[in-house]
Amino acid sequence: MRRREYGKKPSTIARTLRYYWHVTSIQWPMFLLSVASTLGFVFFLSYANPYVVGLVVDKVSLESVGPDRVFDVFGPYIIMLICANVLGQFFSKLQDYTVWKLELRANYALATHVFDTLSNQSMTFHTNRYGGSLVSQTQKFISAYSTLLESLIYAVIPIVSSAVFTVTMLAGLVPLYVAILSVLLVTYVIVAYQLYRRILPLNAAAAGAQNALSGELSDSITNILSVKTYGREAFERTLFDSANKEVLAADSKRMRASIARGAMTSLIIVVIMALVVVFITGGNAWFGISAGTLVMMFTYTYSLTMQFNRINITFTHLNRGFGDAHDMTLILDEPTLVADDPDACELKVTKGEIAIENVTFWYADGSETDKIFKQFSLEIPAGQRVGLVGRSGSGKTTLTTLLLRLSNLQEGRILVDGQDIAHATQVSLRQQIAYVPQEPLLFHRTIRENIAYGKPEASDGEIREAAAKANALEFIEALPQGFDTHTGERGVKLSGGQRQRVAIARAILAAAPILVLDEATSALDSESEKLIQDALRNLMEGRTSIVVAHRLSTVASLDRIIVLREGGIVEDGTHAELVEAGGEYAQLWSRQSGAFFGLR
Repeated sequence: MRRREYGKKPSTIARTLRYYWHVTSIQWPMFLLSVASTLGFVFFLSYANPYVVGLVVDKVSLESVGPDRVFDVFGPYIIMLICANVLGQFFSKLQDYTVWKLELRANYALATHVFDTLSNQSMTFHTNRYGGSLVSQTQKFISAYSTLLESLIYAVIPIVSSAVFTVTMLAGLVPLYVAILSVLLVTYVIVAYQLYRRILPLNAAAAGAQNALSGELSDSITNILSVKTYGREAFERTLFDSANKEVLAADSKRMRASIARGAMTSLIIVVIMALVVVFITGGNAWFGISAGTLVMMFTYTYSLTMQFNRINITFTHLNRGFGDAHDMTLILDEPTLVADDPDACELKVTKGEIAIENVTFWYADGSETDKIFKQFSLEIPAGQRVGLVGRSGSGKTTLTTLLLRLSNLQEGRILVDGQDIAHATQVSLRQQIAYVPQEPLLFHRTIRENIAYGKPEASDGEIREAAAKANALEFIEALPQGFDTHTGERGVKLSGGQRQRVAIARAILAAAPILVLDEATSALDSESEKLIQDALRNLMEGRTSIVVAHRLSTVASLDRIIVLREGGIVEDGTHAELVEAGGEYAQLWSRQSGAFFGLR
């Protein structure tokens, strides 16, 4: 799979914030409470305290207070200091609570939205991406919300409020100092922001490299059997190491840029502290500033510079958050290739008649010159069992995916019982079709859950009956935990034949009026195939059935066989008619004749 080139468009940040603001605005009272608690926390602990201490210092410098008058003179100040600290601590804990609550609810909403988006995307979308990368991108997108929210509440708002409080509380006392300080603060912000913009693409590149690494790891682990049986551990190690080095290089580049930015902004902090030292040492002599005001000037400015020192790490967190969210934001913005019409209705199937009319199709990631079908038409009467055969690339499997509407047509239409599937909901369409692929699609769950997947409300008796019809009951009951046996990831704990029989039992239980079998027996041994052929005979009974097969013995006894070549029908008839015709089917049959056990 070709790796994507990663770069960050400025608009991606706005789109990321759009998603994050949506889940935040839903709980806006909690968000406003978190902002208010942050302002209260900063004000009472960083500004109310020094203000009261400044008043105490001025009081002490004006008069001598005897031991017996301490509480009389300073009692109100003591009460104010205690109240300021109590309120500050209260707002601190309220801040933690509101942020935590916001994160919990937002993470739930974001995870749900991402899951819905990914699950509703087309198969073309998923076949062009690593599953591991999608998982990694989802986790990063969700965690990035927490990163950005915490940066806002614990850093950005305290920094901004500190600047506002400092200027507001000192402007009337030392206007010249405040004017010079304001110029330096604005300079600091401009320099920090310009450096931040330069680092933004580096964060996107670092996040992209990490996603590529996750994809390599997922690809290798998913195919670990192939890795081991071919002795390719060293080769996979090389691929992983190459991707890992890209992560190291991207992170190192980001680190160097961040440190350089920090050095430049730190220089401005030094200038600000030099300013306050000059004013504190000469403020009383030059401007008659009181001792208490000098204490407030130093305390407020020092607190402000400590906050501004956090701008570097805050920008780093913001960069990382936007970088982590970048890839999933692009995915969420992608149009859904196969989407329900706004007025889509439920598909109602009573007979199972299928009509394919003048269909033209090419894959979304291909071009018009790569047409799989061009003005293709086919009618399948209700209850008919039809086999699709032909050489690889003739369009057999593609036809079944179009019937399932896993891709959209460019021209033409497909009707089921006279209803255009393009105007029906995808869920209702697929609930009317039982699909059994060549590679059984089993979840890492119990056999019971896998069989009941198409009918979750099925009783134990129904599940057992379906397993019996699929010739799976005997091997299931022989397992130590029977129907409660976990199949392993993608069913690896079961043999190929056992997995296929579980998949057939699922299709039997679903009881859909239309059946699609895509190479359901091609990879099995003769004994397993016989058991599955018997199960398929049970499954096809009374259903409109489409059977894709390379093994012609699988379709020899069906009602009708259609031979495809390059997206067109070249032969159509029963097995006997096609053999007698001596065409392409007869040639294929002569090569396989008598080699396999067929349906009767």
